[in-house]
Amino acid sequence: MYFLTTETTETVKTILADTTATQQEKLVAVGQTLQDMTFNDIVALLVEWGLEIAAKIAIALAIYFVGRWLIGRLVKVVNKICDKRGVEISLQQFFKNMIKVVLYICLALTIIGILGIDTTSLIAMFASASLAIGMALSGTMQNFAGGVMILLLRPYRIGDYVEAQGQAGTIKEISLFNTIITTVDNKVIYIPNSTISNGIINNYSQEPMRRVDWNITISYGDDVEVARRVLMQLMNEDKRIKQEPAPVVYLSSLGADSVNLSARAWVDSANYWGVFFDMNERIYNELPKHDLHFPFPQISVHMEN
Repeated sequence: MYFLTTETTETVKTILADTTATQQEKLVAVGQTLQDMTFNDIVALLVEWGLEIAAKIAIALAIYFVGRWLIGRLVKVVNKICDKRGVEISLQQFFKNMIKVVLYICLALTIIGILGIDTTSLIAMFASASLAIGMALSGTMQNFAGGVMILLLRPYRIGDYVEAQGQAGTIKEISLFNTIITTVDNKVIYIPNSTISNGIINNYSQEPMRRVDWNITISYGDDVEVARRVLMQLMNEDKRIKQEPAPVVYLSSLGADSVNLSARAWVDSANYWGVFFDMNERIYNELPKHDLHFPFPQISVHMEN
């Protein structure tokens, strides 16, 4: 079709492509040019613009879907490499999130450039907006920095049972801005990384063994040696309790209403609560069989004539 290469349409394109003129000057020049255009020239201009825009949109969509597929494949490759090299799961998730964010930003800039938008001015505007947003979201940036410090120093890992910021639970995920823990009653709690990285963290899973303590009270007049022998027998019978270090029983204090004993044993960290609860029940059932009594708070009253 001849009108696709007419002199008038080329003139309009030249005016719009001029980078030295302002938008107002361009509009005035285009308006003057359009007054001299025939109907065929206007149709040709609209058709050519429509075809160019459709082609750009088609190419942008193709690049988006191809880029999205390539990003997914790259993330899978990174995960496989990390698995082969034994990289910790929390670091894998952090790297995966960072790679996806960076690559999607690059993909977005590429698509914007294909659509004909000036990426230079857009990047400058984005940098200015990022500075303003960064100042407004300084807490979020602190959370990001806290997440980096957690992954570098590794005070805890995914699967560890920790107590921090008044919360206790198992680490489920370490994201860019939050640490996600699951409590024993299956509640999900999000703790900001800046807060948890600057606070006290009690990690119950970092060491392979933990000490279990039982505080037992018996009545005055009961045989302490019998109580010690029974408690030692109960701990020695439980195969989950370590013999090195060996379990011990101490007479810890003499209370106002009771003789206080302290039994201590070492177990694998994973067996802590199972041993603690099972032994509580066995102590309650076995001590009375040996004429040992659990005292109640009492007051002695002496009356004088």
